[in-house]
Amino acid sequence: MNIFMRRCSGVFLVFCLLLLMTGCGAPAAAPASDPTASDGSGSYEVTDARGRVVKIPHKPQRIVTLSIYTDEVLLGLVPSSRMAAISKYLDDPKESTVVEQAKKIPNKVTNPTAEQILVWQPDLVIANGWTSMDMVSAVSDLGIPVVVCNSANNYAEIQDCVRLVAASVGESERGEQVIGKMDEVLQGIEAKVAQIPASQRKTVVLLSIMTEYGGAGSTFDAMCHYAGVTNGIAAVGVQNGQTLTKELLVKSNPDILLLPNYDDHGTYDAQRFIQSYLEDPSLQTIPAIQAKACYYPRESYIYNGSQDFVFGVQELAYYAYGDVFKQPGGRHISFSGEQ
Repeated sequence: MNIFMRRCSGVFLVFCLLLLMTGCGAPAAAPASDPTASDGSGSYEVTDARGRVVKIPHKPQRIVTLSIYTDEVLLGLVPSSRMAAISKYLDDPKESTVVEQAKKIPNKVTNPTAEQILVWQPDLVIANGWTSMDMVSAVSDLGIPVVVCNSANNYAEIQDCVRLVAASVGESERGEQVIGKMDEVLQGIEAKVAQIPASQRKTVVLLSIMTEYGGAGSTFDAMCHYAGVTNGIAAVGVQNGQTLTKELLVKSNPDILLLPNYDDHGTYDAQRFIQSYLEDPSLQTIPAIQAKACYYPRESYIYNGSQDFVFGVQELAYYAYGDVFKQPGGRHISFSGEQ
C-alpha cells in the first residue's frame, strides 16, 4: 500500500479508487479558557469536522489516531509518551517524518476494530474523514471521546486540522506555534521562489501509481502553487480524482517528472510501473523524458498532509530549481518538547 493512501486511510489497497477529498471544514472551537481548568474539573469541548460537539473529560494522556497525517500532527504537539497507538508505517523513513518519535510508541495501528482500540485504553481517539460513523459511534459508545478530522487539500485546511487536533488534546497554544512555524518556513520558500524569472519556471507532473491523484484540488497541486511550478496535469484540465491517461500526460508536456520511490516494503514493483512510462515509445516527445529530468522525491514530504506540508513544497522546489532549496530528510515541525 502506498504512502498517500496510508496517510488518508491507513488501510486502502494500492489500486483502489482515490476518493475525492473534502476539507477540514470549520476549525475547532477552542475552549474559552484554559481547557484544563475550564469548569473546575478539567473537562472541555471541541466541535469536530463533522460538526459533532465532543466532550473531553481531561487533557488526554493516551491518544490513538487512525491515520499517518494526524499522527504527525500530534507528534508535533505532544510527546510520544502521550500516544497510546500510532500507524505502524511511521517507523519507515520513506513514509514518515517522525521516525524516531514513532519508535518510542510500542502499539501500532493497522485497521483496528473498536474492541482493539479499547484494549489500548485510550482517553481520546482522533479519527479521519474515511472513518465510518459506525466505527465512530462504536468507540464513542465505549465511553471514549472521538474527534473526526478530515484530510486536507490545501494549506488553509491543513492549518484548520492542526487547530482542531491541538484543541482536542488541550494544546491550542502549541497548535498556534506549529502554525506560526509553518508560515515562517513557507514565507522563506516563497521569497526564494519570487526571485525565479517567469521564463525559468518549470512544469512538473507527479507520476503516481494512483492515476487519479495529483490534479487540480489535490494537496500536491497546492504544493505546486507555493513552489512556483505549474502542475502540468492540472493545467490541461485534470481534476483530483480524474484519471491521468498517457494521452493527457503527453498534453501536459512536463519539464520534470517525479517518480514513485517506494516499494511497499518489498511487495510492489514500482520500477515496472515506471518503465511502462519511461520506455513507452508514445511518450518519448515529453521534455522530461528527453532530458532525463525524472527524479525520485522523498514521499514523506511530497504526499504530506500534516504541518510538514511545507517541506513538501521545498522538496518540489528543489527538484525544479536546484540547491537553493536543498533540505535534509526527517524534518518535522514540533513544539512537543521532544526531538
